[in-house]
Amino acid sequence: MIRHFLTLMDLSSEELLGLIHRGIELKAMRAAGRLHEPLKNRVLAMVFEKSSTRTRVSFEAAMAEFGGQAMFLSPRDTQLGRGEPVEDTARVLSRMVHAIMVRTYEHEKIELLADYASVPVINGLTDLHHPCQLLADMQTYHEHRGPIRGKTVAWIGDGNNMCNSYIHASRQYGFTLRVASPQGYDPEPDVLAEGTRVELLRDPDKAAANADLVVTDVWASMGQEQEARARQEAFAGFEVNEAVMAHAKSDAIFMHCLPAHRGEEVSAGVIDSPQSVVWDEAGNRLHAQKALLEFLLAGAPAAR
Repeated sequence: MIRHFLTLMDLSSEELLGLIHRGIELKAMRAAGRLHEPLKNRVLAMVFEKSSTRTRVSFEAAMAEFGGQAMFLSPRDTQLGRGEPVEDTARVLSRMVHAIMVRTYEHEKIELLADYASVPVINGLTDLHHPCQLLADMQTYHEHRGPIRGKTVAWIGDGNNMCNSYIHASRQYGFTLRVASPQGYDPEPDVLAEGTRVELLRDPDKAAANADLVVTDVWASMGQEQEARARQEAFAGFEVNEAVMAHAKSDAIFMHCLPAHRGEEVSAGVIDSPQSVVWDEAGNRLHAQKALLEFLLAGAPAAR
């Protein structure tokens, strides 16, 4: 059966926990110099309608280290950029590659592609969700602090795609999520309805109170550049700085999916502090996605 990964809800809680442990194992194998090529002669098509550093490099490196290949396709390189229907692209790519990773705007586009693809489709990012980043975040938390089940996470900032995926993560991994966003920038109501341990707040300090993990993201995501000035005004007071972190637990850690704007959504004093694990978080994109690719393409069991 073809399995897709469009949101965290496409896998079971047990499978998602298994991916954490497998990602840690694969990371250790790489550090030890052990060759592991479960995807030899497999090809991943990477369709990018939104540019990226971490998504492209991590998936391309993962396929190379697994013995396979990754093919980068921008709108300039495909007929998608000239109006070919998504359904037709899905049918064609499925006959030539073993999986498709898509980084795009509308979530409906990746859902349509998955409906017509006969190979696994992976969400590298849409305007609604960013599940691959959550795999890396959850692995990073586990490495630094152990299981996240029963912990408290504070999301401070825009109720964007990352926030939506954190809502799913709170349900799948079993933690409490407090979301502090300005009025008018809450997460999607339909996604919020899928959460089970989510509280909406307007005060970053209250969201961070006794939190184990504090997370934020840029105030204006790709495609929202024209809103940047209005968003800066709306998000004034929502910077994750030392004062906000002081409300969290003394051993709380800070995450950001990057790129970051120091002096806007996060202060330099926080992102560059010992509490920040953003570089491990970014590096774990490689290992978490290796675990995902192995699970989807090689049939490796993720559940433990």
